[in-house]
Amino acid sequence: MDKYQDSQKNKLFKAPTHDPYCLQKVEGSALCPQCGAVYQAGNWTWHTPESSVIADAKTVTCPACRRTADNIPAGTLTLSGGFLSGHRDEIVHLIEHTEKKENAEHALERIIKLTDSEGSLVVTTTGIHLANRLAHALKDAFKGHADYHYGDNEYRLDVNWSRDD
Repeated sequence: MDKYQDSQKNKLFKAPTHDPYCLQKVEGSALCPQCGAVYQAGNWTWHTPESSVIADAKTVTCPACRRTADNIPAGTLTLSGGFLSGHRDEIVHLIEHTEKKENAEHALERIIKLTDSEGSLVVTTTGIHLANRLAHALKDAFKGHADYHYGDNEYRLDVNWSRDD
């Protein structure tokens, strides 16, 4: 087997990288004091638990709130190109709308911040799935080109989206 085939085999069977912020195990139920997310049956959700669950729930800061406080994004989406400057408001509206839809179903997928940086717009997210979904929403709505770069040894996604015209 040559080196190329060997490297492809290693990529194929590489163990998935898990989010270190989600490794904390919580026994029973929990409520996040910052955002109000509920931890129940192994998942963080927005579903309102029964009153008996609330009474027994621990207070635990959820992974998304911890990532936001630490300012350590799992996803970074960098937008650039001439199209961005002429359509910034529309693009930001799409980003915010997409985040709202994603967050309604997945409590840990949130935007940390939107930052203007040297003609680019940088969107940082608490999860890789939101960064991926935002890039797909941009491509669907405005076309352009997106490059996806997943972290080899860390739970991370960097996406560069651009459109020049």
